Amino acid sequence: MSAAFWFMVAVTGTALFTFLSFIMWLDGRQTEREAHYRDEMARKIAAADDPAAILEYVRGNERADAEKSRITARLGGLITFAVGLGLMIFLHQVALGSAAYLVGLIPVLIGVVLLIHSEFMMKPKA
Repeated sequence: MSAAFWFMVAVTGTALFTFLSFIMWLDGRQTEREAHYRDEMARKIAAADDPAAILEYVRGNERADAEKSRITARLGGLITFAVGLGLMIFLHQVALGSAAYLVGLIPVLIGVVLLIHSEFMMKPKA
């Protein structure tokens, strides 16, 4: 392989990991800002001397967090399932006459478990 190829790989890798670190930094700032706003709202509600209001606010935040994690688990399951199917199709075409495509069952089954877990085990409490 030529030196130009490895230079391109190095530049692409550096750009990718720089981008990923920037995205992680932005996500951290957003999380801190959301926590600050939540705390500020809880402080204002607590200053109103109504314990029922602060309890309802905390429960609402817990419900929202639970729903967000449920949606995230569902999305992860769908993505893992799709990757497994794509891997099975790819390996079936590459390794003709071989059962290598069955390796794709691993991510497919993991995706199914994530979907089942997000639908039945993470249901919101009534």
